[in-house]
Amino acid sequence: MYVAQGYTGEAAAQAAERQGLQLEVVKLAEDRKGFVLLPRRWVVERSFGWAARFRRLARDYEHLSETLAGLHSLAFAMPMLKNFVGVMAHVL
Repeated sequence: MYVAQGYTGEAAAQAAERQGLQLEVVKLAEDRKGFVLLPRRWVVERSFGWAARFRRLARDYEHLSETLAGLHSLAFAMPMLKNFVGVMAHVL
């Protein structure tokens, strides 16, 4: 999982390990000047864009965290399913 520099340290690493994830911290270069595009930042921005397209996720309406987690899974599965159907249509 790609994360920002705020997720460095043992606590974040242990939490990710309990979930079966491997953290990769995206850091700024030490010798940077001006604006520098972070590597893999587009993955994060794309993910936020997918989530923003679902109105239900725009506000915190849910009382249960499990419901919110399920809606996030649905929000990220829908674009992938659409791409999969498009690819399979060309194959068949």
